[in-house]
Order: sequence, then structure tokens, then C-alpha cells
Amino acid sequence: MSASQTKPHPQKLLVIGVGNEFRNDDAVGINVARKLRKLNISAIQIMEDTGDGAKLIEKWKDQDVVVVVDAASSGSEPGMIYRFDAVKQKMPTQFFNYSSHNFSVAEAVELSRTLNQLPKRLVVYGIEGKDFAQGNSVTSPVKKAAEYVLDIIIEEFRTKHSSVQNPH
Repeated sequence: MSASQTKPHPQKLLVIGVGNEFRNDDAVGINVARKLRKLNISAIQIMEDTGDGAKLIEKWKDQDVVVVVDAASSGSEPGMIYRFDAVKQKMPTQFFNYSSHNFSVAEAVELSRTLNQLPKRLVVYGIEGKDFAQGNSVTSPVKKAAEYVLDIIIEEFRTKHSSVQNPH
């Protein structure tokens, strides 16, 4: 088989769960990443991060397809899900400004855009939180939203890579 006839390798998906597992709803991104990891889908790479913007940029800069899941705080109803195609649209910083992160996911996306280091595809899910106090208890509406986002991630990836089966 010549170089021009080689089969394109399937793109791997990198999922980054962002948050702080000791600040209640702020743990939602990490929880999604951990649940996804338990499903053991070989075509999906999973990472957890505290939300440090510089580290996020470093993790995604050479990737093809990246999904980031983080808690949001915009004043909307807890459990509200926001989906941003970060390659095509500017990230609204007000959604992620509550955080204890050094510099937010939105700021990391925009800096990465400026530095021309965005992945080919970057989708950010923000799940509206309610309780960001110290603790390790995610509220019910945020848990439900996290399950829904997990299903969306699996389904979107499965439709692009038919060999990946939905484990539910």
C-alpha cells in the first residue's frame, strides 16, 4: 500500500475533566472524566485538571479533538448545560469566573486561540453549579446534567467512530 493509499488513523478524543473535587459542584468535570474512564473506551484519552489555564493549553495544543467539561456559574438554573464550539466561537468568560482556577477555561481557550494553539476541534461543556463551598457533595441537578453530558460525549464520538459502542 502506497503512502497515498494508507488508511487515515482514527482520531483519538481527549476529554479533560476540570474542577476541584473538594468544592462540591466544582467537581462535576472531574466526575465526568472518572465515569468515562471506568467505561474503558480505548479511543478516548481522559485527563483531570484543576483548571490551570497554562496546563490546559499544554494538554490540548497538539490534539485533534478535545472535549472539556467544567462547572459554570452564570446565575442560571443549577444543572443547565452550556455547549461551546470553542474553535468557532469566542468563549464567554462570565460562565467560568467563579472558579478558584488560576486562570479559567475560557481564558485558556482565548489565549490558545491568540497563540494559534487550539486543537482542530475543541468543545467545552459548562454545567451550571449551585454549591461551590468546601465539601465533596455534588448537588442533584448537577449530577443529572453530568450524566447527560457523559452520554452526549459518548454518542457524539460513537457516531464519528462506529467501532465505539455505547456501554449503557
